[in-house]
Amino acid sequence: MKKAIQFGAGNIGRGFIGYLLNKSGYKLVFADVFDSVIDEINNQKEYTIHIKDVETEEIKVKDVSAVNSTTDKIIDEIAESSIITTAVGPLNLSKIAGQIAKGIAKRYKENSNEYLNLIACENAIKASDTLKENVYKYLSDEEKKYADKYIGFPNCSVDRIVPPSTNENPLDVTVENYYEWNVEKDEFKGEIPEIYGMNLVDNLLAYIERKLFTLNTGHASTAYLGSLHGYSTIDEAINDKDIENQVRLIMQESGKALIEKFGFDKDKHFAYIEKIINRFKNPYLKDDVKRVGREPIRKLSENERFIKPLNTALSYNLPVDNLIIGTAAALHFENESDNQAVSLQEKIKTQGLKETIKEITNIKDDSLIERIEKEYNKLSK
Repeated sequence: MKKAIQFGAGNIGRGFIGYLLNKSGYKLVFADVFDSVIDEINNQKEYTIHIKDVETEEIKVKDVSAVNSTTDKIIDEIAESSIITTAVGPLNLSKIAGQIAKGIAKRYKENSNEYLNLIACENAIKASDTLKENVYKYLSDEEKKYADKYIGFPNCSVDRIVPPSTNENPLDVTVENYYEWNVEKDEFKGEIPEIYGMNLVDNLLAYIERKLFTLNTGHASTAYLGSLHGYSTIDEAINDKDIENQVRLIMQESGKALIEKFGFDKDKHFAYIEKIINRFKNPYLKDDVKRVGREPIRKLSENERFIKPLNTALSYNLPVDNLIIGTAAALHFENESDNQAVSLQEKIKTQGLKETIKEITNIKDDSLIERIEKEYNKLSK
């Protein structure tokens, strides 16, 4: 039986990617830093995925194990694996790179000619490229040559809403029925593995930006507008007609940019927007606006869900009035338990709104910054 390692044993790791690898017949090993989760997985060796949607279903994931990713055990696991996936958060890829490099170095030392593919399943553009860049920092020149031949880093886009859940079993996960996992076909090394639910694509960028500009932009907009209006969950926020209409307009503006860039069919893409809005309305998920809105500084960076579609739309001389409203709402986000949210508000307070916008968005156009400031002030009222 081939072995797969899933870095990150959180809700996404267990409820999405890990499940697909397990269903595909891999011996699944979770790698995490929390001993309580690791011990629970090793004690139970199984958990249940609760699909909560129009139709409900329960799926057992069996015969799983876990190791602490900071120990030498993970190096041995990497040396024996044929695929590695991650769901640790984009900012944590650099933290796991050193251990992954040690595993690759061990494969080189043992003269392994088995191929290994690493897929970073994160909410970020070309996350596997980021992982590769960090891993290569720890490899010698000879190990890099070995990795160039035997280690693949296919990029992907992932889409499934997996909110925190309070199940009787702490390992169980609640998810929506819908999911999408698109992986770039040409970046695999060796024979492409057959994995249930994995969609191989040629033009991954179109899928990445379709998801980023639509689901991610819409989800974050709902969270930030919902937070401003005092709502606790995404479904509560999107059921406010004013917020629903505003989020729809934001996604339609980002959608028009996608249509220009990739030649998407307008009617199909706008129907895709409506499908996503209906996903936000799922009453079973109870996804916290504070969770969805976390890390606002990252989400306001130039290659992320507000500024990237805004700049893309502007490059085609398309209107961005509503994307500016979404951006302004993000700048208002407050959450005392989120370091980035606290830092964002401190920056606005100490260096002013305009300088904060320049710093975190890398927007150079003063007139665009003034438009964002204007909408920010309107939302303040």
